[in-house]
Amino acid sequence: MHAIGRHVSKLSGYAPALPTPFNDNDGIDFEAFERLCDLQITSGATALVVCGTTGEAPNLTANEHCELIRIAVGASRGRVPVIAGAGSNATKHAIELSKDAEANGADAILSVVPYYNRPSQAGLYAHFCEIAASTALPIILYDVPSRTARCLDDETVARLAEVPQIIGLKDATADVARPARLRPLVGTDFRLLSGDDATAFAFLAQGGNGCISVTSNAAPALCRSMFLAWRQGEVARAQRLALALAQLTAALFHEPNPVPLKYALSLFGLMSPRVRLPLVESSDPAKTEVASVLACLCDEYSGSMIGKIGGLISTDRRVIAGCALA
Repeated sequence: MHAIGRHVSKLSGYAPALPTPFNDNDGIDFEAFERLCDLQITSGATALVVCGTTGEAPNLTANEHCELIRIAVGASRGRVPVIAGAGSNATKHAIELSKDAEANGADAILSVVPYYNRPSQAGLYAHFCEIAASTALPIILYDVPSRTARCLDDETVARLAEVPQIIGLKDATADVARPARLRPLVGTDFRLLSGDDATAFAFLAQGGNGCISVTSNAAPALCRSMFLAWRQGEVARAQRLALALAQLTAALFHEPNPVPLKYALSLFGLMSPRVRLPLVESSDPAKTEVASVLACLCDEYSGSMIGKIGGLISTDRRVIAGCALA
């Protein structure tokens, strides 16, 4: 394990769930991905999360999965941890992905609740224990019942938290009271990370440590500023920034993730909006909404709190909106 891997156990703040850029031939644009990794780090990301839902992991080959991890590790250069999505509804496949992530330099893995086959809580516990026994990497559980049709009960999370390698939970249940319920069960060191941008601020207010975020891909410095304001007790400022982020989040989730996000990043010239089937590119109304919200944010914050990503383009809102509305 990389030395920085040990620091995943103290993870906090905003970590982007990175999209996978595709080129016109439906291959991966590795240069765009490497550039995005670096921009996120220099804009304040506390980790890079690759090959997850936002990265269209189900549509990646095994070789692509490994190459994306290697590129993220190389781009990070030890500055932040790289957390690799390594989940599957088949335990043996999840173990293979976990071993591949370890072999390619990841600092931790993100392991989703098995989807489609709807295991019992006993089955979920056994699944994650088998994965933990197969790798030396720290494991962050990923609970996203809207995609898996099965959730991790609080008691199951508490049992899994006793496994030394299982160091945190990405919670995408939108249950904002959950951190307060879980904290007495899992202890102060266990990382409670929101996986739902729409409720992330409330999650933090209830004792969460941070957020594995889609929205922070498009506004990394704004996310970081909101988190730091909250942590430093500047509640009114944090609430104001959270409101701005809520507008962007709403625009980014009117169509399936990562479709609107990729369009948003295409406006900054960072990647093509292309996605792989069965996803399709954004509709014109969705493009208009995303462009309008980004234009307003860059206008209000002069690009500075959008981060280096926003700095790549003119802060004149007409330039951004014109990409979609011309």
